[in-house]
Amino acid sequence: MSPNKPKKVSDSPPATRLIAGRPNLPLIPKDRLAFDIDGVVADIMTTFLNLARQRYDKGHHLRYEHITTFFLEECLDLEPWIIEALIRELIDRPHELPVEPFPHAVPVLTRLAQEAPLLFVTARDRARPITTWLHRTLETVPPEIIRVLATGDPDIKLHYLKDHGIKFFVEDRLETCWPLAENGITPILFVQPWNRQPHPFLEVNGWPELASLLFEESGGGG
Repeated sequence: MSPNKPKKVSDSPPATRLIAGRPNLPLIPKDRLAFDIDGVVADIMTTFLNLARQRYDKGHHLRYEHITTFFLEECLDLEPWIIEALIRELIDRPHELPVEPFPHAVPVLTRLAQEAPLLFVTARDRARPITTWLHRTLETVPPEIIRVLATGDPDIKLHYLKDHGIKFFVEDRLETCWPLAENGITPILFVQPWNRQPHPFLEVNGWPELASLLFEESGGGG
């Protein structure tokens, strides 16, 4: 698909911000920013573990920090069919399951929506279920401000981001960050147990830290 014409960026020097001991980071242009959903906004792994315990009486010893890779069969001693069934359900009907947003995600995104549309790019194969979840979760944000692009494959997120003129992308999958950085998009790694390998990218440990890259005042809606 042909890329959209990028919006003009202001020539004024960007403000700077201190985050996790790193000074002089510019505030992110809000109209050049997009987000992954699972593992960044939606805490689907907590729901996954809870459902494994409640429905199958499995995984009572498992904790969130045990999820150290996207290949769940490698880090969780659950039967593969249980993993597959739960993941499929979380993809097909997150809006009907007790999936919670990560702490402070809602106030930060709600504030951001007052200044720029919200763009989410997900590797899910269908946009509608998770869009419904976002509309319910961000209940005070007008639906027309929220746009979700479902790529069906994390490795082609790059093309969607470039087509929409995105320069910054908040992502929890470390493997996705490398091609983005190689193609002029700045990845912001959302810290999770499954992305703790060495890397050179900017990372944020939760939404308050991310807010400090978006807004002049510290706290940013947290």
